[in-house]
Amino acid sequence: MALDLSKVGNRERLKVQREPHWQRLRAGCFLGFRPSKRGGKGTWIARVYDEDASRYQVKSLGDFGTLPGNAMFAAAKMEAEKLAELVESGGEIRAKIETVADACREYAKDRPEAEQRFKRYVYEDAIAKVKLDKLRRRHVKEWRERLEAQPALVSRRKKGDPVERERAPSTVNRDMAVLRAALSKVLSPGAPNSEAAWQEALKAIPNANGRRTLYLDRKQRKKLIESTDAEAAPFVRALCLLPLRPGAMAALTAGDFDKRTAELTIGKDKTGKPRRIQLPQEAAQLLAKQAKNKLPGAPLFMRANGKAWDKDSWKRPIATAVTAAELPADATAYTLRHSTITDLVSAGLPLLTIAQISGTSAEMIERHYGHLASDAAVKALGELAL
Repeated sequence: MALDLSKVGNRERLKVQREPHWQRLRAGCFLGFRPSKRGGKGTWIARVYDEDASRYQVKSLGDFGTLPGNAMFAAAKMEAEKLAELVESGGEIRAKIETVADACREYAKDRPEAEQRFKRYVYEDAIAKVKLDKLRRRHVKEWRERLEAQPALVSRRKKGDPVERERAPSTVNRDMAVLRAALSKVLSPGAPNSEAAWQEALKAIPNANGRRTLYLDRKQRKKLIESTDAEAAPFVRALCLLPLRPGAMAALTAGDFDKRTAELTIGKDKTGKPRRIQLPQEAAQLLAKQAKNKLPGAPLFMRANGKAWDKDSWKRPIATAVTAAELPADATAYTLRHSTITDLVSAGLPLLTIAQISGTSAEMIERHYGHLASDAAVKALGELAL
């Protein structure tokens, strides 16, 4: 017998469960009801089949708690039919964006790095719950002050307190940039010098992005690998062979490397867009050895405990190796990326190609490494002398 949700008595007798109790309104259009575990009004849900996407679109309609019991069904049915009309006409169902947190989640859907920053500095902060139509400059200014006062973690110690440092202006700028971008998607700038000018509190700190200067040559990088313990050595060696971000390298799985074609797919990176690169023989051999006998979803560079490396686990072995190899004390995993990119630019590889391999923009490569390309050009021109 077909379920009739229009009768209050029928709804009251329904079993409390995770899956809603569905009533078919017409082909491809269903109205669902989920009873409340705590004796509340219960929740109404609409489900409509989207032929273009070949899947159902589901939308929570709320409890219609302000209506009498016998009027709830009619109101819910009307909303479900509106949803059906929207889907069938090719309209797009968008998430309701009311708060700062909602705007950030929408922006971060295909931007993993932004999502990580929001998790650290927005979602657990008071600003997350502020309604967008109530957002004022003071809200953002206070959030920025809390951000700037929060120390940056350098490393965690097994014993004693974590090693921290004052947050660098360039780091503050990067943390603010993603919030500014997320809010700009849904809010217009407020009138200058007014309390509505939320954007003014997110102005970047000028001249904050200094050029990375610490460079390890091939001899130093080889010495670093030799001084690294056996567990971390493959990961460190890979960072010396490929100009990837340490986080992107750590996120690789065995299935990302195709041994037959020596191609590597980098999926989880700052850009959020997967890319494939062809590997030279030495790098391909290293990755093939790491992928051997592993399931496709297993970490390509696996720690002894079976987990992937992360910034908190690779810092200690690299710092220990830096000391043992008598290298500059401020050398880090990111120094290896800078060093490999430096070598590629100095070798005359086109900046656009380097940008594509390393997963950044040509503009960034030009800004930070363009002087090396100029030096290479001067050297090449000098060889034309008669």
